Amino acid sequence: MPAARLHLVRHGEVHNPARVLYGRLPNFGLSVDGRRMTRQAADYVGGLDRPIGSLVCSPLQRTRESAEPFVERFGIEPIVDERVIEPTNVFEGKRMKKALLNPVNWWHLRAPAVPSWGEPYAQVVARMDAAMTDAWNRTASGDAVIVSHQLPIWVTHLAVAGEPLKHDPRNRRCALSSVTSFERTDHGWVEVGYAEPATTAGAVDVGAV
Repeated sequence: MPAARLHLVRHGEVHNPARVLYGRLPNFGLSVDGRRMTRQAADYVGGLDRPIGSLVCSPLQRTRESAEPFVERFGIEPIVDERVIEPTNVFEGKRMKKALLNPVNWWHLRAPAVPSWGEPYAQVVARMDAAMTDAWNRTASGDAVIVSHQLPIWVTHLAVAGEPLKHDPRNRRCALSSVTSFERTDHGWVEVGYAEPATTAGAVDVGAV
């Protein structure tokens, strides 16, 4: 039997005092508040009273650290899957407001539907779908949890909902340590829930791709 439900969990707040777009850069781990957020996410999933059969996370530091409370609570070691990683982005390491004021960078904004500044949305959706399908089929019983990043989770939501992948990054419904839940039918993925169990008031969330 495959999994019963699959939860996409976003990582917690990142220690990012320079407020740069961190993307795939190394050494961007969770803040103290970020670690609290991840525990709240794990507590929320545990509170659903559904057994967890598998755990997957992106290879980046912030997602590995966000998976730790799930390891502690459910006693499952995570499988690291490159397919659920943050997309590439030409603005990595820069402060976005400052970068967008520089005319040199405007060329990167020429095709927002792709987008022209990073990995194509369609490619992100495809790799996420493959990773989710593998996690679903690999889970002998119970639910699967994948700890990933804002953009991969959001474009997955858009694709499942049949909506255009082009979007305004400022309007994503994917808060820190949020949980977006899916089930799989003969017709594909169906979103069955979204929750924001973590206390995020005052959090710094400016580094997402």
